[in-house]
Formats: sequence, structure tokens, C-alpha cells
Amino acid sequence: MLLAIAVLIGGSAAIAPAARADTASDDPATNPPYSITANMTLASQYRYRGLMQTDNKPAIQGGFDFTHESGFYIGNWNSSISWLSDSNPDVSAPIEMDFYGGYRGNVVQDVPFDFGVLKYYYPGDYPSGYTNPDTTEFYGSIGYKTTSFKYSYAVSNLFGFARSKGSQYFDLSGNYDLGVWDLTLNTHVGYQYVHNVDHASYYDWKLGLTKDLGQGLGISVAYIDTNADRDIYTNSQGRFMGRGTVLASITKTF
Repeated sequence: MLLAIAVLIGGSAAIAPAARADTASDDPATNPPYSITANMTLASQYRYRGLMQTDNKPAIQGGFDFTHESGFYIGNWNSSISWLSDSNPDVSAPIEMDFYGGYRGNVVQDVPFDFGVLKYYYPGDYPSGYTNPDTTEFYGSIGYKTTSFKYSYAVSNLFGFARSKGSQYFDLSGNYDLGVWDLTLNTHVGYQYVHNVDHASYYDWKLGLTKDLGQGLGISVAYIDTNADRDIYTNSQGRFMGRGTVLASITKTF
């Protein structure tokens, strides 16, 4: 999703060049054992796991990450949304707030791993009897060079589906440096299994490009599509949330 895009675009900017041996300092005040980065994104729309989150309208997003040299990290990411009110006009919940933490490292060279927990929080007003959309997932990933596989398991209901605890998401992604014009090819295929909800499970996929503009600035464009069931994923405005689309974004990482 755009969080992953933001991390991808900003990744090179977040890694400081190695200090020269004759100028490096042992002072922990100038070389702290942690890093703090932030990012802001303006996107043509917000899609998550292939589904529209802002009814094909622009989204503004941003967050920060605290990473310790040991591999532990925590972070927060936020986005404007409309999918909840688009699905039920009695709902007022215009913001998604994600809180996460975990541990990452390398099994061996070129084999990174990452595991942690992610809380999706949707503050707002909901009518009586409405299933709370807040969702908590545990996740784990392993990769080889530029390809990774990630597995997520919901320990709560999934995004407002009643009795959907135990839903799972499978994510295979690859990001490949094309070697020209600072371009990276982004590929992804995912499968969302929704527990106890007939016809709600679906596949999604993405093919895109990102370009590093330097100074922590990057742009991206991608084609995103799904095979989601229209009867399940059509909002109250009559729009199919899983239709194919082209998404563009610009991200600044600090």
C-alpha cells in the first residue's frame, strides 16, 4: 500500500552514508543508537489491499518511524479515508490511524526478516449495532534480496466484518532497480482471506514504478486491480471498491 510505497521511496534517504574513519565520533550524542524518520504523501487516491479507501478521491497521508540499532522499531501512519461513511452514511470516521511495532533483521546476508503487530484504528461516530472496524493483525515476513513474502493474521474482526477473527492476508512483493533514471519496478500479488464471510475473499495485484528524485523526494505510479466480488465490495454510492485503477503519489521523507 502507500505506506509501503512511502517506505520504498524514502528508504535510500533514511540510510545515512557511512562516516569516514577519520571523522567518526564515539560520542553517543552525535551517533545515537536509533533513528527517527517521517514521511508525508499526497496521493491521487488511497487503495489498501486493492480496495478504494477514499472513493477515488485524493488522500493526504503521513507518519513517522523510530528504529533502534538492535532491530526493534515502532511507528505510526495516518491517512484521510471515506470508505466507512461511503458504505454507511450514518458513520463519521474520516481518518485511519495505524500503530505498529516489531523487530527486523537478517537471517543471513540478503535474507531479511520482519515480524510485529499492527493496529488499524478508525476514530469516529458509529450507529448502534455497527461492527467496529478497528483491526489488529500480527505479521511476519521473510525475503531474498528484492523479493519478500509477508503473512498477516487478524486477531480481531477484520475491518468491520462480523465474526471474521482469524482472517489472513498473503503478500508476495518485489522491488527491482531498473538501473536507469533512478527507477524501481514494483510488483505485488496478494490474497485476502476473510474468515466466516461468504464471497468476501479475493486476490489483488499491482504493477508500478517509483522514481527517486533525491533529497528524500519520490514519485510513484501504479496500476492496481482485484477480483473482489462486486456484491460484497460495492459502497452505498454504487461504486465498486475493487475496480482496476491507476494510482499516482508524491512522497517526502525527512
